[in-house]
Amino acid sequence: MSEDNKRCGYVAFIGRPNVGKSTLLNRLVGQKICITSRKPQTTRHRVLGIKTTTDTQFIFVDTPGIHIDEKQAMNRYMNRAAKTAVHDVDIIVFVIEATGWNKADDIVLERLKHADAKIIIAVNKIDRLDKKDALLPLIQQLSKLDGIDEIIPLSATKGDNTELLESTLRNMLPISDFFYDEDQVTDRSMRFIAAELIREKLIRRLGKELPYALTVEIEEYESKEGVLHVGAVIWVERAGQKVIVIGKNGSMLKEIGRQSRQELEKMLDSKVFVRLWVKVREGWSDDTRALRSLGYTDDF
Repeated sequence: MSEDNKRCGYVAFIGRPNVGKSTLLNRLVGQKICITSRKPQTTRHRVLGIKTTTDTQFIFVDTPGIHIDEKQAMNRYMNRAAKTAVHDVDIIVFVIEATGWNKADDIVLERLKHADAKIIIAVNKIDRLDKKDALLPLIQQLSKLDGIDEIIPLSATKGDNTELLESTLRNMLPISDFFYDEDQVTDRSMRFIAAELIREKLIRRLGKELPYALTVEIEEYESKEGVLHVGAVIWVERAGQKVIVIGKNGSMLKEIGRQSRQELEKMLDSKVFVRLWVKVREGWSDDTRALRSLGYTDDF
């Protein structure tokens, strides 16, 4: 196909925590690239999801939710990752919830004012509304905002209107040859994805606060005689947290390992062996040096 007929560009998903940015990226790419959960701040890193069709290559950029508090080094790192994406893309998809606009959305909008990109507001989670006409006041409110090119109500979970979003994005992307190989779906390694999948299982299984005090580091990722061996350390900040992650007689850790193994086997279509350890590193989430050593670098 002639380069004149191809379109390619970067599309960033921006929004406050827990509005469904990662779910939307996974839906558009057609497979799981980013981990998801109902808990805010699940996404910590900037991740690319790449979708290539006959004439278009979408390079989707998932970002951590922009939030008000920057009390810890981790919060500052996540906000930097999100802010950087705003200035490096062709299109911004500003994701909000159909239940309404709030002050955190105001903060995100303020940070988009100086972005040199087209902006689409994706009103997500319309499947949670009892009556669709409840959207009308919100759509009217959003239509008065300056600098917004399109407003698209959708459901990332159900797939409602996601095809409309994709076609709208396609028409907005610049004419360009593809940047990535046509079979590439992410810029991240399987080591990274394995660590994130393990962290996802922990987030979904553990209580409200503990997920934010842990991270996962892959120490082994090697195929031996047709079996992928994954060894990972789960870092927590206090000894009491270690006890919770391990669980009674190791039950929690075994379950996390089982769920991680099953998902990795499904994703890779091969046999996987997962070994997990839990270690304490006090204050890692508020220690810039510790964050860098655990993979939280500003190499956006």
